[in-house]
Order: sequence, then structure tokens, then C-alpha cells
Amino acid sequence: MSAFIATYPPLGQVTQLRDGNVTIHAVLQVPETLGDEQWQLALWHLPDGGDDDDGHGNWTEAEFVPSPPHGQPTDVHDVREGSTRLYFRVDMTVRSSLTFTVKFRCQNNDGGREWRWVRSEQGSEDGMVVINRRPTRDDDPEDLPDLIRDLNPALKWRSHISQAPRTRLWSVEAPVDAAKGDGSAVAEVPFGNPWGRFLRWFALVRQSTAWLAPRHGKSTLQLDKDALLCSFLSPQGKHLVFLGMSGFNNVVTLFRSREAGHLMLHLQSDGAQPEIGIALVAVGDSLESAIAAVMYHAWTLVKPASISAEPPSTATATDDVQPLWYENWYDGLGYSEKVLRALDSLAENKIHISSLIIDDNWQDIDRRGSTQWEHGWKDFEADPGAFPGGLKGLIDSIRSRYKHIHHIAVWHALLGYWGGISPSGPLAKRYQTISVPRHDSIDTSRPSITSPLTLISPSDIGRFYNDFYTFLSTRGVTGVKTDAQYMLDTLLPSSARRTLLPAYLNAWTLATARHFTADRAITCMAHAPSLLFRGPLARAGRYSTPPWRNSDDFFPDDAPAAAQAWHVWANAHNALFSEHLGVLPDWDMFQTDSASPWAGYHAAARCVSGGPVYITDVPGRHDVELVRQISGRTPRGVTVVFRPSVVGRTVMGSAGYRGFREGGPGLLKVGAFHGRADTGTGIVGVFSLAEPGEDSQRDVVEVLALEEFPGVVQGMRYVVRAYRSGKVTPPLEVVEGGSSPLLTVELGAYEYDVLCAYPLTAVSSRTSGGSRGEVLLGNLGLIDKMTGCAAVLRTGFEARENGTIVVEATLKALGVLGVYISVLPELSLMDDFMVTILGQPVPPNTVSISKQDGHVLEVDVEAAWDEMGLNSGWANEVQVKVYFPLETRCDVISGVFCPDEEPI
Repeated sequence: MSAFIATYPPLGQVTQLRDGNVTIHAVLQVPETLGDEQWQLALWHLPDGGDDDDGHGNWTEAEFVPSPPHGQPTDVHDVREGSTRLYFRVDMTVRSSLTFTVKFRCQNNDGGREWRWVRSEQGSEDGMVVINRRPTRDDDPEDLPDLIRDLNPALKWRSHISQAPRTRLWSVEAPVDAAKGDGSAVAEVPFGNPWGRFLRWFALVRQSTAWLAPRHGKSTLQLDKDALLCSFLSPQGKHLVFLGMSGFNNVVTLFRSREAGHLMLHLQSDGAQPEIGIALVAVGDSLESAIAAVMYHAWTLVKPASISAEPPSTATATDDVQPLWYENWYDGLGYSEKVLRALDSLAENKIHISSLIIDDNWQDIDRRGSTQWEHGWKDFEADPGAFPGGLKGLIDSIRSRYKHIHHIAVWHALLGYWGGISPSGPLAKRYQTISVPRHDSIDTSRPSITSPLTLISPSDIGRFYNDFYTFLSTRGVTGVKTDAQYMLDTLLPSSARRTLLPAYLNAWTLATARHFTADRAITCMAHAPSLLFRGPLARAGRYSTPPWRNSDDFFPDDAPAAAQAWHVWANAHNALFSEHLGVLPDWDMFQTDSASPWAGYHAAARCVSGGPVYITDVPGRHDVELVRQISGRTPRGVTVVFRPSVVGRTVMGSAGYRGFREGGPGLLKVGAFHGRADTGTGIVGVFSLAEPGEDSQRDVVEVLALEEFPGVVQGMRYVVRAYRSGKVTPPLEVVEGGSSPLLTVELGAYEYDVLCAYPLTAVSSRTSGGSRGEVLLGNLGLIDKMTGCAAVLRTGFEARENGTIVVEATLKALGVLGVYISVLPELSLMDDFMVTILGQPVPPNTVSISKQDGHVLEVDVEAAWDEMGLNSGWANEVQVKVYFPLETRCDVISGVFCPDEEPI
């Protein structure tokens, strides 16, 4: 195995810092047999504005020195067997920017060996540090022409008050003619060159008619497809974000790249009158804040054109409503596949899903033509050949056999089916229809279908959807997955798009709110720009939080590893945009098949996404252990998943941009957060982009900063726990004005992990007796779950007058609770502790000390609950209390510590 080097700030990325006194850390991983050799590392760097693209400039060399033990990054993964890690550092003073790389060699008794470069050895491109000494302010004197070189003087622009801190905001307008005949009016309008010179760019482009996908680049903008959103990082560490507004005024506004990488507006109008294309521009110190600025302002533009009528009260309740706990259906473990045989297989494996999606192929279709895009929908009732008892018979059978299933949803296309409505079927006879030609000119992956669609007329679409969803509700359906919404964007006449798009979205939105509530209606294949701003953004915050498919489909049979990693990569970057749409980003179903090397990878991605988690296993091919890691049983027996309260998205944006697989195989980092702003848990999912068999190092080592975890607060102490390794760091703290603590992560091909930064609470004695000093406590949640921190509902820490410390944890599900106790190694598990559930002492065998870290107390709440035969009554949560002495040991009764206030 060859040597591998990781640095912080990282190679291959741009890192923004406020302080010019920079320490560059290097972690050298080498074979264990070479660990005692004399290794020499040198930093090769180009300071302050040098151009590294052509390799020219005054490059300078600085020697790394070994790091002292207290200054080394903390390992969250053990070094691989047969390897060892060595730590180095070099201090630099950076005025504005620094481009750097590393060379290394192993000296021997013969006087040394030749230098080797990380670029040639492991494919790691140069790193860059940018010092942002001047944070963005509302009263900055620079205006839009100062930020965009060669700004087109024909554009009309004006500034606005930004709702995002430390950002500034402008709107830019350009005219476009009225549509003529059946075609749209198109205008190509030069915009300008962002910053004049930029370091990196990032964009979300129209990968196809239905889906957005990320693109990245360096100092020259090269868009292969039209972009909805673009961002540019300046040499001064500022982010300039452009957002095209679409749909609400019959205009689609997108971006293209011109010669020399300049930006261009691409306007397409379906309006009957001349219209205005609108782009929003924001500048800020971070990518996230600048995107937030344009999205918040987009809300103010869209709301006046939002859904036209409030829905009636929800109409799904019946006269025999039972006093049950109803959670959002996306909090349950969902399933989507072949129905009865799959459910039997799940039950045999003791997998108790709570939500079921009956996917495509249940409908009664005419099967015209040779592809599904030509098949039309005949009638509401299910296919009589496949479901002789009808839809109600199927659902009644499911509910009678599987009591744990609370919600059942069905799939359908927004236009009815992929080919619309069958022109000869019963639906076409009951409702007014129209015939509309179509053509998908963007998506070359699907067959080109130009035959016309039979569609429900706009004048009748409201009645149609109300009747259809009434039919579903009376059959026991409680939700829908409405797919193929992009097809409204493929209708050829501009007049059809202008009329049908608002009519269909309005009717569907009101019908879902009336019959299912919007959080039980999945929006799918709806990334067309004209839908984004008329759809989720227009109704955001009005009818709860609807699930919204965040990327192209998960394809389990895609063999290349890059295709599987790309799915997670695309979702993490799309979420930078979708987190502001007022939706719940849905990263699509996945398979737990234990034969797949990607099952756990996708499972972890869904857990950190903050969206719904549902599986689509082939019957009989379930990884029961993996299902257990992503879900848990509530005290009332419902299987739920653990969604962070803040959705997951890439955290690499704030550190600059690195394209997919650019700069050698690295890690994708997805950040989420759960809990209150001041006491919550930061989450970072790490996913290897390395493939087996690559010429470069198979295992990837990277260094993360604690401040990369979302929600980490300066001055607060944390411990970081790695889910897969179970390792827990010592207490770490981001000191104001100081450098962030660092963590070393190592993953092999296909590998992943979920890291959680848990805040610590310090308690001390109130009495004058002998004290153990300050005790640090942390609730780690359910440590046997990937995102078990999201199982925590409430936490309390108390130091009582009698010297007893009480840790109180209220959980939403059963599992293994972890409690960090800094003085745990000084205590006796048998003599010093008592643990109760619902006020009753748990069996001693359900309490133990973690084998991975002696500071973590583990309570197997699920085992104790079952062994004690507990019943929660009407409650849907479980309260666990841990007692131990801070100062002196209390009386012992039958070997169990007994606090004064609690009976045994």
C-alpha cells in the first residue's frame, strides 16, 4: 500500500477563512512497516493572487514539522490494519489567498529518496485558502455593476432589502416578446461576467425535462445545459448567486454560458402579451446565505400568484375515528413494490412498515402503442384483470392482514397516466377532454413521442380531481404519489402550457389538501422551472410540508459505482435549492438487499436527508439488520424512522466547490441538524466516492473541522461519535477567534458513516462535600440507529441537593440509549447507578458500558421494555432516567443505587 496524504484545509477544494494566521495540517498514512522511517513533507505554495491554472507564479516551499500530540486531529476511525498515521503541520500567514500542494519523501540511511507529489501519487489537485477579512454588509458601497464586469446596460436592475443576514440583493429584468402562434417567444440576452474573475462556479441545470442536477467548474463557466441557479466564488471569498424566476408570469428564465465564459439570460415566454423575464442576484459570505437571499425574495414574487382558493376542511375523517396517534406519514418506514407477496415477505422477516405506496401498474389502462408513454388511463377503478376485487378489495385485504400499516398511497401521473387519458375509455365520456400535441425536446434518454395526448379539459379538471380523490378516499387510500408532472412542460402549443399548467396545479393542490392533506401527497418529476415556482414555492407553508422528489430515480441495477454515488451526490447538491422550497426533499426509495454493496450507503443517505425513508426490496431479499438501523419501534408498536429536523444538504458549498470525482476520489459530506438551535445535534454523513480497482489509493482519508457540523456553536463543548465505528472523541470546543478542532476520517470504496456532534452540559455539586469536580453530560440518543439523535424529544440534566445527578431522556422510539458521562470510568456500574423507565428500575442486564468508549453508558431500552412488559397507555414516547452520585455514594439496596426521591 502506498502513502496517502490528507490536509486541512483540504487539497482539491477552496476553503474560506476569516483569519490570515493559517495552520495547514497534514495526515500521512503509510504502511506500518514504514512508520518508524523519517518522513519529510513540504508545502509548495503560491501566495496572494497567483494564477495556478497554468502553473506559473512565484511558488515557495515551506517544511512541515511533526505535530505535538495535543495539536493533532482526533481520529474517528481507527487506522486500517497494517497502516499507521503520522501528523504534521506548518504555520502560514495569508494576506488574501494561498494556493498550495504537498510533496513528500521517505529518507533513509543512504541520504533520502526522491520527492513525490500528491497530484501524481493520488490525483489530489491543489488546495486554496481564501481570507475573507471584510464580511458583507447592507451598506456596502459596491453595487451590481461593481460585481458583474461588462454588465449589460440594457438590463433593468434595482436593489432590494435582503431577508438573509450579511447578504445584498438585486432583481434584474429583461423584456421578451409575446408568443406567436403555437411557439414560444425566445430572447437571448447577454448578462455579464460575474466578478470579472472567479475561482469556482456551481450551477443547477436542467439535466432533463423532469430533473435538475448539479454542475461544477473552475475559473471558466461552461454550462452544458440551461441552468436555473448559478453561483460564483470570488478571489475575496464572496459568493454571487443568480436565480432565474419562472412560471408565475408565463416566462421561463434560465442561464447559459457565452464565449469566454460570460453569463447569458435565456428567456422563453408563453404569454399572450409582451412579458418581463426576472433574475434575482445576491452576494454573501457563504453559498447558503446567498441562495437563501434569492429564495426568500422569490417567495415575495410568487405569493401574489399562488393557489387561488383555500381548500375546504379535510374530509377524510369518519364517524368512527379512534383515539390513535397520527404522525406524519413520512415519519413511518415506507415501502413501494409488488404488493401482497412483498408484504408477506416483510412480515416473515419481522419488518413492520407503517406506510405503503402502491406504485405504477395498478391502473386500468388501454395499452395503446408500444411504450408506456402512449398508454392512456381508462377509469378510476383498478385493473380488473390484476385486481378482481377492485382497489377496495386490495386495500381491505392489506389492512386486515397487516394491522401495522397506517397509510396506503397510490401512484398516478398528473395527467392521469404517461399517455394521458384513454380517448375511448369511461373517463373520456364523463369529463370534457382536449387533444394536445407534445414533444420532449430536452430529455434524450426517453423515446421521442409526438402523438397527441388526450387530457381532461381545464374547465373540468377541478371536478375530475375531486371525484378521483373522493373515489380513492372511500377505498381506504390515504395518500398519493403524483408523478410525471414535468409533462405539462412538454405540451407543444404555448397556449396549452399557459392554460393547462396553472389549471392542473391549482386543481391538484386543492384536491390533495381537501382529501389527504398536502403532507400525504408526493410531488414527483416536477423540476421543470415553470412548475417549481407555481407549485411548491407558491403553496409553501399553507398546507403543511409536502414531500417532493429531490432528484432523478434510484436505479438499483446501475452497475457502475459512480452511478450509485452520483445519485447521492446529486441529491445533496439539489438540496441546497430545495431546502428553501417549503417542501420535504425526498431522495427516492432504495433497496436494503444485503447482496448489494450500496445498500447501507443509500440507507445512510436517506437517514441524513431529513426526508422520508422507504424501501423497495425484491420480496425475500431484505437486510433485516439494516432496516433495524434506520428505523425503530415506538411504545405503541409503530415503526418510525429518525428524520433530522433540518434537512440534509452538502456542506462542501461553504468551503468552495469540488465537482463530482474532481481532484481524485474524495468524500461527499452531507450536513443536517436535529433539535433546538442552542442544544441540538449537528450531523455530517460522509460518503466515499472511491471505487475499487482505481489506480489511486482505495481508502480515502480526509480531515474535517468541527465547525463544518451544522449548528455547532462557538464556546460550547461537544463530543463527536461515529455511528459505524462507535468511537467517541474527547470533549472538543470551537474557541472564538481560535482554530476549529479537527477530525480524521477514513473510508474505503462503497463506505460511509454518520458522524454526530453532541453538545455537552456541565453540572457541578451544590453541596460542600467532596466533589468529583465538573461533570460533562451528553444525550447521544439511540446509538444503534444511524440518526438516533433524532429519536430525542427532550433532555434534562439536574444536580440535586443530595449530590445525585439525574439525566432524563424522552425518546420517540425504543432502542439503545447512549449517555456520555465524563466521570463514568471513576464509577461502579453496579454500585453507583440506577436507571428507570416510566419510573420503574430496569433489569441490570440491560445497562452496560460501551465497549468502544468507557465514557458512554448504554441502556438497552427496547430489551428492558419487552422484559418488563411495559405499556405506555396513551403516550407515544418513553421516558428514561439515569441516576448516579456526583460526590458520595448513596445507600445500596440489593446492589442497586437508590436515590432518595424514587421508590424501588
